[in-house]
Amino acid sequence: MTIILDGSSLTIEKLVAIARHGEKVELDPQALERIRACRAMLEEKLAAHEIMYGTNTGIGEFSEKVLDDEQVKQFQRYLVYNHAAGIGDPIPVEHVRAALASRINVHARGYSGCRPEITLTYVEMLNKGVTPVVCQKGSVGACGDLAPMAQAALLLMGEGEAFYQGERLPGAEAMRRAGIPVPGLQARDGLAAINGSNLLTAISALTLYDMDRWLRQAEIAAAMSIEALLGNLKPYHAKLHELRGFKGAMRAARAIRKCIEGSDLTTGKMKTKVQDAYSMRSTPQVIGAAHDAIDYARSQVEIELNAVADNPIFVTEDRLTLTGANFQGSPVALPMDMAGAAITMVCVLSERRLNRLTNPALSQGLPDFLAHDPGFYSGLMLSQYTADMLIVEQRILSMPASIQSIPAAADQEDFVSMGMNTALKNLQIMDNAYGVLGIEFMAAAQALDFRQFTPGKGTNKAREVIRRHVAHLDIDRPLFNDHNAMKALVRSGEILEEVEKVVGPLD
Repeated sequence: MTIILDGSSLTIEKLVAIARHGEKVELDPQALERIRACRAMLEEKLAAHEIMYGTNTGIGEFSEKVLDDEQVKQFQRYLVYNHAAGIGDPIPVEHVRAALASRINVHARGYSGCRPEITLTYVEMLNKGVTPVVCQKGSVGACGDLAPMAQAALLLMGEGEAFYQGERLPGAEAMRRAGIPVPGLQARDGLAAINGSNLLTAISALTLYDMDRWLRQAEIAAAMSIEALLGNLKPYHAKLHELRGFKGAMRAARAIRKCIEGSDLTTGKMKTKVQDAYSMRSTPQVIGAAHDAIDYARSQVEIELNAVADNPIFVTEDRLTLTGANFQGSPVALPMDMAGAAITMVCVLSERRLNRLTNPALSQGLPDFLAHDPGFYSGLMLSQYTADMLIVEQRILSMPASIQSIPAAADQEDFVSMGMNTALKNLQIMDNAYGVLGIEFMAAAQALDFRQFTPGKGTNKAREVIRRHVAHLDIDRPLFNDHNAMKALVRSGEILEEVEKVVGPLD
């Protein structure tokens, strides 16, 4: 189904459909009229020689330099050249597609002042699969994601590079093969293409989608471990969490109960401790806090996806030109720093349950390190080492980037968000998180194999899915293949999808 970009209704799910699944986009007709009206006003102001930042003036420290008419015609080309100053390997195609969709949605509000041809060219690029090659690093997340968005904007001049039908091509050749006319740049067009935090926001949106799916799997893994450890189920009672009032905790407790439903453990006939360790009974509160953090980050990211995020902005209805800092990435960077820390926190909790599953002093009668013939075999002893290494790296990455500003542009841009650092480190946090959770899943499945009781419907289904990918560890073998298989399994979301077929949505 074609997704209409109108400046006000872009959601994370729609962005995922565009970026990852190639969903077609269309510019809302009313949005196109707003773009045209704004452009007409800008051209009138240009003709009257009204001073407008980045249109007939220089940028940054050069904002006081007024350009003559001939310079105005050429300035946007050199502005894009100058800002296309990133470094590193190309970022994934899905991230660039999401950023282009986000930028189109900014234009759709009708305050950016570019020609309609610029926005419509980006629409065609999305629909025909022309994706600019964009370096991973270089944005400081204020004045927007200038370096990467400028590299994308090179295609508007028939320059740069692009991925098209599986090939990396010169930009002009990719546009030619796709049948997309090159619009060129006129007054204002270049800055309107680059002057927002669209890439860091786009990456954050896709990451939040993945974080939510990961947290639901963390609830499944927790349910498996709690069941294998013969956990007391009172800490997951709905009333307990309703009395405190945190939505995330209520949600997490409900998900765990759904997964364990049908287990012999729910009958009350099996002996359990009066009170379990925090890593078990605090699970709803901890995963719940992560849910709440990610819900807040989601609200901020979706505001930004539908925001007038540009500078300057041209207010047609009031015939105003307003300069400001709506490109500033901090409103996204700060909550996304918290979201990354939340994932790390849940990974720490996961590792503590892994410790209880493998530690003979804590495992409620399970074999030492979940090994057959402990002492001769070491079981999953070394799996914990791997999880611990990943978590330490996550802790390092969880230092906020949003407090790391370094002034730039001769102190004209003396506070920047560093939100792209947030976006990139969150990708690394998530990559590690798939591994940590995969190891807990593997250990919990191994532990449940040793238990002689009927497991819950959800936990049993999760174990079935795991066994399609990783066999029970009866005699010791190299575990790196199992770890990588489990990491890929968690990333795929197959466990979540299969469990939700049995117990219903975990939300």
